[in-house]
Amino acid sequence: MRPLAQKLIEALGARAPVAFAVVLPDGQRYARGTGPPAFTLKFLNDAALLATMTRGNIGVLDAYFDGEIDVDGDLHAAFATGLMAELEPRLGVLSEVENNLHEWRHSNRSITQAKANARAHYGLGTEFYRLWLDDPLMMYTCAYWSEGTTSLEQAQRNKIDHVCRKIRLAPGERFVDIGCGFGGFMLRAHETLGAIGTGLNTTTEQVDWLRGEIARRGLADRLTAREADFREVDGPYDKVVSIGVLEHAGRDQLGEVIKAHADFLKPGGLGMLHFIGHVGRYDTELFIRKHVFPGGWIPSLADTIVEMERCGLEVVDIENLRRHYALTLDVWAERFQRQWPVIQALDPKRFDERFRRIWLTYLIGCAEMFRSPVGYTHLFQVVFSKGNLARDSYPMSRAHLYEPG
Repeated sequence: MRPLAQKLIEALGARAPVAFAVVLPDGQRYARGTGPPAFTLKFLNDAALLATMTRGNIGVLDAYFDGEIDVDGDLHAAFATGLMAELEPRLGVLSEVENNLHEWRHSNRSITQAKANARAHYGLGTEFYRLWLDDPLMMYTCAYWSEGTTSLEQAQRNKIDHVCRKIRLAPGERFVDIGCGFGGFMLRAHETLGAIGTGLNTTTEQVDWLRGEIARRGLADRLTAREADFREVDGPYDKVVSIGVLEHAGRDQLGEVIKAHADFLKPGGLGMLHFIGHVGRYDTELFIRKHVFPGGWIPSLADTIVEMERCGLEVVDIENLRRHYALTLDVWAERFQRQWPVIQALDPKRFDERFRRIWLTYLIGCAEMFRSPVGYTHLFQVVFSKGNLARDSYPMSRAHLYEPG
């Protein structure tokens, strides 16, 4: 196994963007690149080495989560190297079977299973998310880092205002926020524009918190939080937004979720899909499904647009915010690490060392994925109308998106 490991390290070193080192279970050390290593990967036993040989990326990660591999040094550099190296298992069929089995077991086809999948991630508690998301809106989606933006809080306000301008949200209009999270979009859209909002969410913990926040602000006659699946349509509304929802619908539900967006919207209305999407058709990584988002699936931009066309939605504008997501995740990861002692104290059994390693892999790994020059995963905002726009129903240029105030 050692000769195979050496060949793998050499192949990794040929593509790595930084110098690094690998230490095998017998203490043998391999260094690649010039200068001090940005990180050192330590295999603590032969099982971890075998998992890497046979299962590739997921084998390395599972061993890291189990404490059989340690990483000393810069985790950002380690994950960037992993992405550039395109580490593949020698018995790739094992990971493919595991991925397909996981997708079958956690399919969102059932509303009950979809709710369980959402709660597995989003039901970790408001106090957990409050410690590292923006304050006070707690937007758990890609922010908008326009020039001069200096904080996550400002970037998230930028994103909400950017979306409101895109859909021409106006005072008194009724909008629905599909998958509203902690309600940050709803609260700011009402505060800045006086729009009337309904938020849909399947996560009981978030809905309960948002209902309390709406009541505390005295906005029960203007804002509503519904505990409901996207398929439980109660429209039509003047405007529709979904921010970070499409990628949770599942492979078999792409058509359904797009149809729901159309059904929520009145004829001639405007909406926006903000989602993580692939350029090209690729399977979603097993890691993200197995350890972070059960039931999740990242659609291709092309397939999404085809489904929109089938539902009579005209694509008005597409913007790619991939680089913005890397910056957003950088801040989340930094805050998560800084707040880890406080997070752990919330529930030491739930928020243990394994949880910390999984979530750092998720936050830092995704930051590097969106930053990677060889990546195919992007963040799209697609503005759409229900039916074709007339010349006088939407601006003829994008100037309105960047007008001050």
